[in-house]
Formats: sequence, structure tokens, C-alpha cells
Amino acid sequence: MYRTHTCGELNLTQKGQSVKLSGWVQRVRRLGGMTFVDLRDRYGITQLVCGENASAEVKNITESLGREFVIQATGIVVERSNKNAKMATGNIEIQLDELKILHKSEVPPFTIEDESDGGDEIRMKYRYLDLRRNPLQKAMALRHRMAQEVRHYLDQINFIEIETPYLIKSTPEGARDFVVPSRMNQGEFYALPQSPQSFKQLLMVSGFDRYFQIVRCFRDEDLRADRQPEFTQIDCEMAFVEQEDVLNTFEGMAKHLFKVVKGVDIDYAFPRMTYAVAMERYGSDKPDIRFGMEIHDLGSLARGKDFKVVDEAEFVGGICAPNCGEYSRKQLDELTLWVQRPQVGAKGLIYAKWQSDGTIKSSVDKFYSQEDLEGWFKHLGGKKGDLLLVLTGARNKMLSALGDLRLEMGNRLDLRPKDVFAPMWVVDFPLFEWDEETKRFYAMHHPFTSPKLEDIHLFESDPGKVRANAYDFVVNGVEIGGGSIRIHDSELQRLMFKQLGFTEKEAENQFGFIINAFRYGAPPHGGIAFGFDRWCAIFGGSDSIRDYIAFPKNNSGRDLMADSPSSISELQLKELALKLNPNS
Repeated sequence: MYRTHTCGELNLTQKGQSVKLSGWVQRVRRLGGMTFVDLRDRYGITQLVCGENASAEVKNITESLGREFVIQATGIVVERSNKNAKMATGNIEIQLDELKILHKSEVPPFTIEDESDGGDEIRMKYRYLDLRRNPLQKAMALRHRMAQEVRHYLDQINFIEIETPYLIKSTPEGARDFVVPSRMNQGEFYALPQSPQSFKQLLMVSGFDRYFQIVRCFRDEDLRADRQPEFTQIDCEMAFVEQEDVLNTFEGMAKHLFKVVKGVDIDYAFPRMTYAVAMERYGSDKPDIRFGMEIHDLGSLARGKDFKVVDEAEFVGGICAPNCGEYSRKQLDELTLWVQRPQVGAKGLIYAKWQSDGTIKSSVDKFYSQEDLEGWFKHLGGKKGDLLLVLTGARNKMLSALGDLRLEMGNRLDLRPKDVFAPMWVVDFPLFEWDEETKRFYAMHHPFTSPKLEDIHLFESDPGKVRANAYDFVVNGVEIGGGSIRIHDSELQRLMFKQLGFTEKEAENQFGFIINAFRYGAPPHGGIAFGFDRWCAIFGGSDSIRDYIAFPKNNSGRDLMADSPSSISELQLKELALKLNPNS
């Protein structure tokens, strides 16, 4: 037996007992004739003591200990004279009777502490060491707990977990596929699934009316904090449902997770907002509604004063930052540079400060009177002491830029606390989105998303105005999940393919297996997929999903620990009938 207890469970109720612990050496402190060893496992830390009365063997071993040595300790639980209230085991320590080194360790390349001295690259290279740190251990435990609670909740309401294939057919819609060459069918390729979309719809045809899967998905796209080339979804589908059924079911699951995982009891219905309203008020289809500072159109108030920047702009919009009326010129110049960054894309920033003495000082005093500017403030619900920030330009671009500026001001004013949650639904997305480069419409979600039936007459005349039976689950400005009611009518599906530019032959080639399945009786169905990694990060209070994935990739899509992707041998290439250089 390597241990009788873990390093996180002992307290004064075990005082006087002989115990055996095993773990890693966190640190060693030698004070005169006493040696203190902090022993760590994933449950916590326990202090070991080698005193003057310890055996010579124990003293010799403690003298040789280094960080991250794996050891086994046997001793008596005693009460600490200098208790540590910050440790769960801070009331006790172990007087050592025996000590064994199970495995020595080299000096690790960074400290295994809550706050490590290792940078991102070195910690990713030695990820197995990084995972020993308490923050990552807690992150993995949170992920485990959430997965178990998802399964428990869905099982209670008759969902069945079914695995779908990882080697599937490549489709042209959506992000780029990761492709896998077939050795047995040379010249042909599988794709790794971006989602199990087609297969979960087939399961509805198969009669499994409530399906879910916590599933790995793959997308070959540029990375950022909330994206990885491989990620995990909570993938769900239901038959014989309308949109309201899906939203109510998964709002219930979300409330369950908030309550049992975070201890947050949400006793109200999640707010719902249309895509059009979200874009108009927040400049984003995933608004953070924890704070106000909504976008307002100032065009009718601001035009007609011979100020070309405003008069010639398609859109004039602003936000009101509370209690920022005393911002300095330096702070305003910083904000101007911030909105001019390529990621935001504004040409400049108009500001107006309603100062505490009642005067309004602005960057456009030459064109607007005090009464004009006070009218702007009142239109936005502003008051003395507030700051008005205005952008002008193309409507959609400036709405997005104001949305970014709103979030930036929310961060600067501490209006986005990590421990406050504001879940909501965004509904009525456009069915199609226009791509300027290819001059055609694409499905905003996927080709199986059902349109609002009342908008079908717009398919030919104004497809950009057709709304989808689609919905997103948003928490604190982060899209956690998205889904839709699916097309189950063959004629409507053909109309959809036609609008997307597919010929009947192309549609049959790409999606024939699901089209054929629908001929044998497809029930009305819909579903949703949640970004499991993102949900874990939100619950953990992090902006990055990396800490909630055991072995993530870096921003270049590389695994620095395993050194992948990597080249393969000539023999492997030959077996797959592949050549790295087609001219060789």
C-alpha cells in the first residue's frame, strides 16, 4: 500500500494516527536541526517534519530530497504549533518515521507553483509538468464535473449518448477540413468532422428522438484564445420539436450546471434578443448584457451642421461611458489610437465630456453648441460626469467597432466581473450571409438550417432578409452554443441547395446519403451544440480555453510537447500514394 490517505484530507480528527502518504515534493525547508517537506498530490499539500528525534536514515533521505522527487512518507499526525489557515491541512503535520524515494527528479524547467515562473512556450513544451500545478488541476476537475453533470441531466430526460464516426466525407461548406488520406482507397480522403451534424440528423431518422454526445471536433482554421484545431462539443439533437422545445430543454440544462457546478441559482427565464436588435444595440451577435452602455444612432441629431465627417457618413453612432467625464486628453488620445487599430477599423473618434461644472467639452466644439451636445447626451441617457464616444462611417463596420469599444470601456470600468453571469438567447439569425469575395450567398449556419416559414417568399427576391430558425446561447459576451431547427422537407431542402448555388448533381454528390435518408420519413427535428471548452473557461473565470484542455496546441496549431505536426517517412508516403513535391 503506497498510501492510506491523500495529501488533502488530514486534519485534527486523525491526530495521533499513523498514516502513509505518497506524492511529489513541493519544497524543502531546512531550519537548524529541523527539516520541513511540503508533499503534494492532486488533493492538496501536507507538511512533513523531520525532527531531531528522527532516525538517521530518515534524516539522510530528507537531506537528499529535491523538488518534484516522488516519495512515500510514513508518520504520526500531530498538531502544528504554527497553523496555516490558507491550507486545508494547515492544522496538522506528519512527524516522519519512515521515508522512501520512489523516483528522483531532475530540476524542473519552471516552478510547479500556482504562479509559475515559466512562460507559455516552455510550459506547453513540458505540459505534463504544467498539469501538476494547482490551477490546471482545478481546471481539469471542473471539466470532469461539468461533463458528469451534463450526462446526468440529459440521461434524466431520456437522452441517449451515441458515438458518431471520426472518419467522414469532406464537405465544402463551413471551415476548412482536416483531411486524412486513405491507404486502401488510394487517391481518396476522409475528413475529420467539424461537427457530427449529418450523423445526428440521421439518428433522428433512425428513431432516436433524443441524442447527445460529448464529442471531439476538428477545424483547420486560424487560432485564438477561444479556438483550438481540435475541441469538444456537447452535441444534441431532438425529434418532434419546435424551437421553443429546444430552448426550454437546454435552458434547463444550463440552469442545472450553473447551480450544481457554480452554486449560482438562476430563477428567471433567460432573456431573448433577436439578431437584428443585438447588432443594433450592442454591435455584436453575442452581446454582454451585464452592463448597459448601449449603442445609439445619432445621425438625426448630428447631421446638418456642415461637418463632413458626420454629414457624409452612412452611420453616426455613439455610446455613453458613465462617470468618465473627467478623462484626460492623454486617455482620450489612447482611446482614439485604440479604435484606429486594424482590428477595430475606425478612422477616428469624436468625444464629448459633460464635466462636473455643467460644461460640455468636445472634439467638435467648432460645429456643435452646448445645447446640441447636451441633446446628444440626453438621447443616450447620459448625465453630468459622463463621456460620449462617437464613431462615423459604414453602418455595419461602425456598429461592430462600437461593439468592440463598448467592451473595452466595460473592461476599463470593471463592469465585466468574472463571477457575475448573464446568460441569454440570441434568435432569428439571417439564413444567408453574403461573401464579397465570391459574390454569392452562403449558409450562415449550415445548409440544413430551416428558414422561418413566413420568410420563404423572400428566397428569390431578397434572400439576405430571410431569417433562420436558428439560435445561439450566449454568456457574458461569449457564444457558448448554437443550433437550429432543421429542414426535414425534401422540397424545401432542394430550394435551399439551389439558393446556395448547388446543382442537383453537386447536392447529391455532397449530401446524397442524408437526402436519401430523408426519403424514408424524416421527423421534424432540431438541436444545438455547445462549446464545452468555452463553457468550462467561462465557469473557471478564464478568457482562454487552453487551461481546460489537457494537451492543447499553440497559436500555430503545434503541440510543442509531442512535436506535432511532423513529417512522415517515405515508406508511409508511398503506402498512401502521396508525394510532398508533385514534381519529384
